[in-house]
Amino acid sequence: MLAEVEAAALACLDEAAVGRMLLELISVPSVTGSAAESEIQHLLAGRLERLGLDVDLWSMDLPALRADPGFPGTEAARDEAWGLVGYTADGGDGPTLILQGHVDVVPPGDPAAWDGDPFVPRVVGGDRVHGRGACDMKAGLVAHLAALAAIRAAGVRLRGRIALHFVVGEEDGGLGAFGTLRRGHTGDACVITEPTAGTLVTANAGALTFRLTVPGAAAHASSRDAGVSAIDAYLPLHRALGELEAARNQDPSPLMAEYPIPYALSVGTLRAGDWASSVPDLLVAEGRLGVRLGEEPDAARREFEQWVAKACAGDPWLREHPAQVAWTGGQFASGRLADGHPLRRTVADACADANGGSRPRERGAPYGSDLRLYTAAGIPALQYGPGDVRVAHSPREWVSVRDVVGVARSVVVTALRTVGVK
Repeated sequence: MLAEVEAAALACLDEAAVGRMLLELISVPSVTGSAAESEIQHLLAGRLERLGLDVDLWSMDLPALRADPGFPGTEAARDEAWGLVGYTADGGDGPTLILQGHVDVVPPGDPAAWDGDPFVPRVVGGDRVHGRGACDMKAGLVAHLAALAAIRAAGVRLRGRIALHFVVGEEDGGLGAFGTLRRGHTGDACVITEPTAGTLVTANAGALTFRLTVPGAAAHASSRDAGVSAIDAYLPLHRALGELEAARNQDPSPLMAEYPIPYALSVGTLRAGDWASSVPDLLVAEGRLGVRLGEEPDAARREFEQWVAKACAGDPWLREHPAQVAWTGGQFASGRLADGHPLRRTVADACADANGGSRPRERGAPYGSDLRLYTAAGIPALQYGPGDVRVAHSPREWVSVRDVVGVARSVVVTALRTVGVK
């Protein structure tokens, strides 16, 4: 049941403003590593200041972060990165709740696949908003902003503090969250509004980006028997990777059991050859290795490297000319909210009480996220946000304004119950 102060804050939630904010944020093409990624941080800093928050907006020291032993890796080229934290300063000695979200989005891909400009949001049926970043995760940012605006408008006096962590670089490794935590911004619990389709996500698999370099021997195509095609040399490795994926997905955690492939191993790019009438002497394959819940990334890397070495040992060419493995780009460990931690119940009860429905079910997610950086820093974290990840990163990306409002209502109640009121 809702307390009087919770009901008062919910009554101040501006649903029309939710739609307007969503359209505004989608319109900023904040692709990972782009200038617009920095632009949106400054735009959001202004919003936080207008909400009366104390704001820390800083240019991250990229060389220092990259030199840190715990650096999570990146894929996008960048010259700058901005951190942004806003926090209520009127609290006392109560706990601090972090409301976290990433501002960066993936590139839109082929423009022809979209129905219009991906960064000009379209409203369909009065409620669905389409555009790049709609659900991943401009909607989550809006839910946090709307929730905090409602709490401020209601004049609630907090016992603890609410801190908003808006971060860059989540899509390519977690640079923003890593830099924010290294700056000393911390808390007692964290809610991340990634798209979860109405469920509580309390665990994330990890994901490690790899590069396989496979040698061949060049020759003229008319006498290809005088050379060795790197493409042909790669084929036994590709089969071996499929066998490795099958082995790594046996008996997954119950949190991951609903997914056909909880810990996917996927090759995303293949590059080979430089001339149509030459036998290619080099193939480079890049892909992603899923990390199991609770598995150390180094252990996953070792198993992958051993599997590749075994495949090379069984092939006449690769035995003498083995493929090389490198670990590049984003390096996501897995992460998990500790069993029995009260945050899951607090959020689940808040969802039911704020929206008059049932408590959301709990599950894990097969992708990496910033959750693992917060849990690794000793901050209990979970994900609950608007939208469905199955349409993220696609030209079908959309989110329902109604879902954003529902999540914002849940965040209001979660925040008040976590930090307390005077």
